[in-house]
Amino acid sequence: MIFPETLESKLGFEQLRQRITSYCLSPAGERLVEAMKFSTHYESVVLHLKQVSEFKAIEERSLDFPARHFYDPESWFFKAAIEGNFLEERELLQLSQALQSIHLCRSFLVKQQEEFPELHKLSLPLGNTSALQKEIASKIDDQALVKDTGSAELQSIRRRLREEQIRLRKTAEHIFRQAVQEKWVPEGALPTVRDGRIVIPILAEHKRKLKGFIQDESATGQTIFMEPAEMLDANNEIRDLEHAERREVVKILVGLTSAVRVELPILRVSFAFQALLDFIRAKARLARDLQATLPLVEKTPVLEWYGAKHPLLFLSYKGKREVVPLNIRVDATARMVLVSGPNAGGKSVCLKTVGLLQYMLQCGLLVPAADHSRFGIFNDLFLDIGDQQSIENDLSTYSSHLKNMQVFLQHADRNSMVLLDELGSGTDPNFGGAIAQAILASLLEKNVWGVATTHYYNLKLFADEHSGITNAAMRFDQEHLQPLYELEIGKPGSSFALEIAQKTGLPPHTLKQAEALVGVELAGFEKLSRTLEQERAEHEARSKELEKKEAELKLVLEKYHSLSKELESKKKDILSKAKEEAMTLLKTTNREIEKTIRHIQENKAEKKETMKVRKTLQDLSHSVAKGLLQPGVKEPGNVEEGDRVRIIGQLGSGIVLSLQGKNALIQFGELKSTVSLSKLEKVEGAVQKELATKLRSSNINLYEKQASFNPTLDVRGKRVEELMQILESFMDSAILLGHGELKILHGKGEGVLRKVIREQLKKYKEVASFKDEHVERGGDGITIVVLK
Repeated sequence: MIFPETLESKLGFEQLRQRITSYCLSPAGERLVEAMKFSTHYESVVLHLKQVSEFKAIEERSLDFPARHFYDPESWFFKAAIEGNFLEERELLQLSQALQSIHLCRSFLVKQQEEFPELHKLSLPLGNTSALQKEIASKIDDQALVKDTGSAELQSIRRRLREEQIRLRKTAEHIFRQAVQEKWVPEGALPTVRDGRIVIPILAEHKRKLKGFIQDESATGQTIFMEPAEMLDANNEIRDLEHAERREVVKILVGLTSAVRVELPILRVSFAFQALLDFIRAKARLARDLQATLPLVEKTPVLEWYGAKHPLLFLSYKGKREVVPLNIRVDATARMVLVSGPNAGGKSVCLKTVGLLQYMLQCGLLVPAADHSRFGIFNDLFLDIGDQQSIENDLSTYSSHLKNMQVFLQHADRNSMVLLDELGSGTDPNFGGAIAQAILASLLEKNVWGVATTHYYNLKLFADEHSGITNAAMRFDQEHLQPLYELEIGKPGSSFALEIAQKTGLPPHTLKQAEALVGVELAGFEKLSRTLEQERAEHEARSKELEKKEAELKLVLEKYHSLSKELESKKKDILSKAKEEAMTLLKTTNREIEKTIRHIQENKAEKKETMKVRKTLQDLSHSVAKGLLQPGVKEPGNVEEGDRVRIIGQLGSGIVLSLQGKNALIQFGELKSTVSLSKLEKVEGAVQKELATKLRSSNINLYEKQASFNPTLDVRGKRVEELMQILESFMDSAILLGHGELKILHGKGEGVLRKVIREQLKKYKEVASFKDEHVERGGDGITIVVLK
């Protein structure tokens, strides 16, 4: 049951219906929009929602859906159903185009049936109309004319007609030239047509000089349009042929219409399919306008919405400002929500949003809410809102509200949604509040679902003290005295009447008097409500700050783990490469050893001497292997600040920040650690001591510096004076972070930058070598730098 009958206009649904109608391509689709109504059938509602959702996906993905040639066939069907009637050429052309479009729509849905199964099911009842469409197309051209090949007789008639027209034109031109020579024709005049017959314009004073028939005259009477006697027979013949042509055309049209009559049952199904697609497409267009989604829909009543927006407000504010979304959750333990708060705070908009979205859903429309929202199916929707004063029925506003309450109490049940705006208003507040409380109690006994708005203190207390109903507040910015339009369920809202009155400029003594008249108890309640609102706002601000810090911490941890994995990966690659190079060098050394031994043997050296040489070379091989597997380790010596060292037996290295007796403070990446000097060994490529001093004094975070450092420097297009500072900073960072290989992109050009860069590189003792990049990867436009 929908109550009142004007519910659609009160909620604003009529405007949405009009918008959908404007998107339709045919009157047949518009009629379906007009017939759209509130449904309580769960399966039907879900089916319609899925169809719209699928078509919305087609629109959003810009798939080439053949939405063309949508026509209303009712007048055609009515005419074709009567034997002897015939459809005109234009009507048959449109019928053929529509059938072709229906066929293309069906083919599209068959190909896409896995993605759009519900739309594909709509095409299953369609019959085959291709033969009829081809027959019409074979006889009606794109200009809505019967083709010459429509029949052999028509082809013959039109050939003769063209021949007669050519003969007549030649005769007319001959007679016209003679009349011109005799100066019987007005200056500048030409042969023309009157009543379908070719005539020659003749001056009135010469009309008896030319044998023929007068067909017309000019407005002034000075020019006579004559049909010469020589042209009479030809004109009559043409007229006869035109009549014969029309009879043959009608005969063809009657035949085509008879073919349409035979296929009428199939055609009705086909055009019903087209009209339904038009209807669904229009609803999908609205869904795109509203950014609407398909929520979770359940058979039984439920109200758990997230990010819900009032459709009309959303369309009105689009591109101007954001609509504050509504989050509302009502369950079986508290089916009614009593919303309170200041005037113009959004209470009525909240109530209308609930009513309009629920009505939209049960009309088969997608709703502007988050797709994880839960919507239920209600059997009834009752609304009491606005001024319903009726002079005709002798009803005041309050009386009309009570009439509505009577209907609600009689018909509402556990499957009904009731929406009550400003409950109890319109009469004495004491009596109005008492009656409103009694109505609420009765509705709770019936287990109805719904939303009510109020300013009444007694109703807020009632909601707080009784089960089945809960308070809710429209939030308010106390500092700026502005509504926030956010719904908060669980506590009543304050009207902020005194604060708003103060903002409007009422005198202070008037406000104090009003506060005294309100009473201590009510004023205390209002103050408590405001205090709770303020505490909630502060708590929310703290929560947001904590969430922000947690997000920042999470980001830092992710960066740390990412960098750790990257460093570990690079370390393994470097070690693997070093070992491969070492093994290659060992093999080369062994070959040299064997070569030396063969040389000795070939020179017939003594066996004892040969063994001695072999042992010497083997010792050399072991020595080389040990040096390769432990690159960069210096002989034990004094460790100083700024040296790069590592713990004996481990691969990771760090920088000596300071010496503390027998211990040293070492910077290992982001960590600092104190290690005994006896456990340390120097590594080649130590960082310059001045860089270490800078690191200690400026508290540079090596972890952050490592994360942001790029081992490739691009100086193409730079001037030499700019280059020096950039190169110095780049090399300092690379040496500080212990990078092994760098790339400097300077381009080829005239080679100036290349020369300057390499001159500067020679000044760094930490640079082991530099060379051109491989020719396939840039050649001498890139310098590869290897650090010690």
